Amino acid sequence: MVASSGATGEKKRNPFAPKTTCLEPPEDLMILDPGHLGHLEITWSPPASLINMTECPKLYQLEYFDTYKNSWTAIRTPSRSYSAQFDLMKDIRVRVYTLLSGPCTNGTMIKSTSYTELVQKPPTTGVVGTTVKDFVCVFHNMENMECNWESNQKMPANSQQSLYFWHKELEQAEECPKYMISHSVRTGCNFTGKPLPDFTDINICINGSSPHGPLKPTFISLQIQNHVKPETTEKLHLQTHPDGQLELQWERPVGKVPGHCLEWEVERSQEGPDGKIALQKILTEQTSLTLPLLNNYERNCLRVRSKLHKYCVDKSFWSEWSRTTCHPEMKEVTPEPEWDMIPVYVYIAIAIIAILMLTLCMVAVLKVMRSRQEKKPDSLLTSLFARNSVLTVVEA
Repeated sequence: MVASSGATGEKKRNPFAPKTTCLEPPEDLMILDPGHLGHLEITWSPPASLINMTECPKLYQLEYFDTYKNSWTAIRTPSRSYSAQFDLMKDIRVRVYTLLSGPCTNGTMIKSTSYTELVQKPPTTGVVGTTVKDFVCVFHNMENMECNWESNQKMPANSQQSLYFWHKELEQAEECPKYMISHSVRTGCNFTGKPLPDFTDINICINGSSPHGPLKPTFISLQIQNHVKPETTEKLHLQTHPDGQLELQWERPVGKVPGHCLEWEVERSQEGPDGKIALQKILTEQTSLTLPLLNNYERNCLRVRSKLHKYCVDKSFWSEWSRTTCHPEMKEVTPEPEWDMIPVYVYIAIAIIAILMLTLCMVAVLKVMRSRQEKKPDSLLTSLFARNSVLTVVEA
């Protein structure tokens, strides 16, 4: 990194400033990385000509290119350092001017016509084509934060990815508290039990190792309130009025999402006599909606979903759709089972049971026959013994 001075255009002398005044830009411009995953420290020193000048207040104008907004940001400060958020996957460009006012400039604010600039290139280390893709974070009902990603197709086998995060309440970056794993590969991070502050930059880095060397890091910066997905609406009430109006009411989902920040989308599907369905979507900030009940439609079905509106956050995810409620209600008729519809495994079970019962019957019959055969010799011997005894008595 080399600091350089660049001219902004033709130099013009301030008519109110002394003729000897030639304001120089700051010196020793540096970018320091404290390991906060993109939150960098920018420092500089006053020009040598102003070090011993105490009677005139000195200001500095720092300009840096914000790659998230794709525009330059400028701030004025009496300090000689400033912290800002950068995307470490892109060029970091900063430049600084000197500003002077007070008696040495006849009370007029003047700025150096040149500036000191520093351009820092992103690191070139890591296996090419191994940055993650489709990185998405969802803050479910403002209670549980989950981030998911997909590995690049060029990811070497047996690679191991890791997620680290940092925000201003942490001294140093920390690793994901609980990884989400699919087929022995890390595909996400669950922050349950690790609360994250809202309206604060959360810096995330996904890096890793492989048999071919370190993986290309991926850097993301986000604020969790812009990633909220509300809970699904569970309770809906649909009723008709005598004047031919259809009224739908619903209850806000239970959770930490502020009710005044929710906007709702109601989807209405109307089925005509010919079976064709007409769809209508209506946005509202209320938890009820009254619609005309048209006679040329046989059935009206409605469902609801919600998200945080732009007055509370920059962006949000839609919740899942609620169950559908209809007028008139759809009666569910339980069909009687037909023999043709009985699954094959029922027939197999009946056959197995029949075979078992037949086997048991055969075993019982065999046992009975054996017991009869064993009893016959015993009775024959008994009768023979009785006859011999009678003959013996008569002979005597």
